[in-house]
Amino acid sequence: MLDRRQMNIRILGAHDRESRNSRFTCLLIDDALAIDAGALSSSLSFRAQQRLKAILLTHQHYDHIRDIPAVGINLFSLGRAIDVYATQTVRDVLAEHLLNGTLYPKMLELPDTSPAIRFSVVAPYRSLEVEGYSVLPVPVSHAVPTVGYQLSSASGGVVFYTADTGSGLARCWDHVSPQLLITEVTVPDGYERFAAVAGHLTPGLLKQELTAFLELKGYLPPVVVVHMNPRFERQIGAETAELAKALGTSINLAYRGMELHL
Repeated sequence: MLDRRQMNIRILGAHDRESRNSRFTCLLIDDALAIDAGALSSSLSFRAQQRLKAILLTHQHYDHIRDIPAVGINLFSLGRAIDVYATQTVRDVLAEHLLNGTLYPKMLELPDTSPAIRFSVVAPYRSLEVEGYSVLPVPVSHAVPTVGYQLSSASGGVVFYTADTGSGLARCWDHVSPQLLITEVTVPDGYERFAAVAGHLTPGLLKQELTAFLELKGYLPPVVVVHMNPRFERQIGAETAELAKALGTSINLAYRGMELHL
C-alpha cells in the first residue's frame, strides 16, 4: 500500500526509445497523477488505469502523448472520463492528429454532454490545483514549446520534472525549489552539438545548469535522470557519476519500475 504521508513517484518509462527493455518517459505520482503518457496504458493494468485521476502533458512530441487515446478509450468504456492538463499547443496537436475522428474518436469533444477527455489549458507560471497537488508549469527550452512541472503535495513533498529540455534551465530556478529534481540527459558529452540543436542535455550541459542552481539556491537536490537513449545509457551513467562526484550530490539514472519517495 502507498504511504499517503509522503509523495510516491514511480517511473513507468525512462528512455527516449521503446523496445522490450525500454519505455518512453512517463511518471506516476501516488497512483493517481501521471506526467506524460508515452508509457501509460502500456505500463498499467486496467485496474491501475481506473485509479488515474489526471494526466499532465509537457509537450506535443509523440513519445510523450502516445498513450492518451488508449487511456481515454479504456476509461470511457468503463463510464469514466480523464482530466488532461497541458498547453493550448498540445491540445491542438491532439485534436488535429490523434483524436481527430480518423485515427481515434474525437474524445476531446465526444460525447457532447461529457467528453471522454476533459482538457484544461495550463499557463506558464500560473499555479493550479490538480487532485490535491499544487502544480506550477514552468517553460523550458526544447525544440517545441514545452513546460516542466513542479508538484507540491499536501504531505510536503516537492518535485520538479523538467521534461525534455536543453540548456537554459537557469531561467527556471527562480520559480522552483524542489526536494527532488527529475531531468533529462539524452546523450553523452560527445554528442553535445546534437543536443544543442535538438534541445536536449548531456552530462556536461547538465553540470552547467546544476551549478547555476547551486549558486542561486545554496543547495542541490538529489537528481534523477530520464529520457536516456538506451544506446548510450552506460556512457551517460559513467559521465553522470563523475558529475555527481564533482558536485557532491546524488545523481541516479532512472529505470522502469523505480520508486522514489518524498
